[in-house]
Formats: sequence, structure tokens, C-alpha cells
Amino acid sequence: MERHLDTELNDLKAKILLMRGFVESQLRDTLQALTARDASLAMRVIQNDQAVDKLDIEIDEDSLHLLALYHPTAGDLRFITTVMKIASELERMSDLAGNIAERTIELNDEPQLKPYIDIPAMAQRTIGMVRESLDAFVNRDAELARKVCRDDDFVDDLTEQLFRELLSFMLEDPRTITRSARLTFIGKYYERIADHATNVAELVVYMVEGKIIRHMAVEP
Repeated sequence: MERHLDTELNDLKAKILLMRGFVESQLRDTLQALTARDASLAMRVIQNDQAVDKLDIEIDEDSLHLLALYHPTAGDLRFITTVMKIASELERMSDLAGNIAERTIELNDEPQLKPYIDIPAMAQRTIGMVRESLDAFVNRDAELARKVCRDDDFVDDLTEQLFRELLSFMLEDPRTITRSARLTFIGKYYERIADHATNVAELVVYMVEGKIIRHMAVEP
């Protein structure tokens, strides 16, 4: 029975990694769609959300099945509950990628407001946080998870910088308000994705060490 549980836990882990692959692909595609003004790629990002939703439901059902069948304790229990929560975080990231894609399609109807410098930097760091948070999960690496939590400050700073710049556009020329607002939304969406990656990292620390670090300063 113990070996059978291990097999099912590995299957659960495999589904999380498949879900991670979909989400990382969506995030890379949203950035490409924005910078290349590619509406068809943005539309594919929106459509791919269905595959992520399906995996989220499967992982939830599989996890509940394992909890009911095996009554796991200690490390196995933390692993299963962590997987359920990580799946939920990934599903929200996918939704936010879809939101970015929607704003990208809208922006393509008007001339580009400004060169994209800060948003790609924010997006690349966010994608890196998502990748590293799941690497930390796979490798049970609490130190890498803590690094992800610290990286969130970089994305927060860029979001604030972007907002100030776009606000100056809106104040100087009211004709830029709609485009500036959409870019502001995109910045906020990336910030929220980074927040979800941070949540995953905090879950990894709990899974590995049994410590709850939510709402706590992460040591440097």
C-alpha cells in the first residue's frame, strides 16, 4: 500500500509539472504577443486556459481521493495539501495571463504608446519567479523558495515605476488615457502573477520545513 501511495503521489506531481508547463508557456506567449503586437498569439493564450482549468480540477479530485483513501499523515499530508494549493495558484496565473492577452488585443487597435522596456523586464522576472517556485517544489528546496519571495520586491518596484510613468502620459495628453490604463492593468497583472509565485514558494517552505511563513518578512 505504501508503494502504491508513492506511485499516486508521483502521478500527482507529474500533473502539477504539466500544469506548470502550460502556464509558463502562456506567460512567455503573452510577452511575445505584447511586444510583437501579435493578436493571434494572444488569442491562443486565452484559449489555452481551458487546459489549465481541466488540470486544476483533476488535481483537486485526485488529491481528495488520496486523502480519503490513505488518510496520509506528516510529510505525505503536507505534500498533498501543498499540491492542491499550488494547482489553485497556477490556475489563477493562467487567468491573469488571459487578462494580459485581452489587454494586448485591445492595444493592437491603436498606435503603440511607448517602447516596451519596463514591462518586458517585469515579465521576465515574473516568469523566472514562477519557474523557480516550481523548481523549489520539485527539488524540495526551501532556500530557492525563499529567494523567490525576496524577488517579489523587484516586481513591486517596477510596477510602481511603470504606474508613475504612465500617469505622466495621461496628465500630459488625455488622448493617451485609454492606452495608458491598459498598460497599467498589464503591469498589475504581472505583479499579481508574481504574488502567486510567491504564494507557491511559501507553500514549498511549509511542505519542506513545516513552517508557515505567510505574512512574515523573509530573511535575506
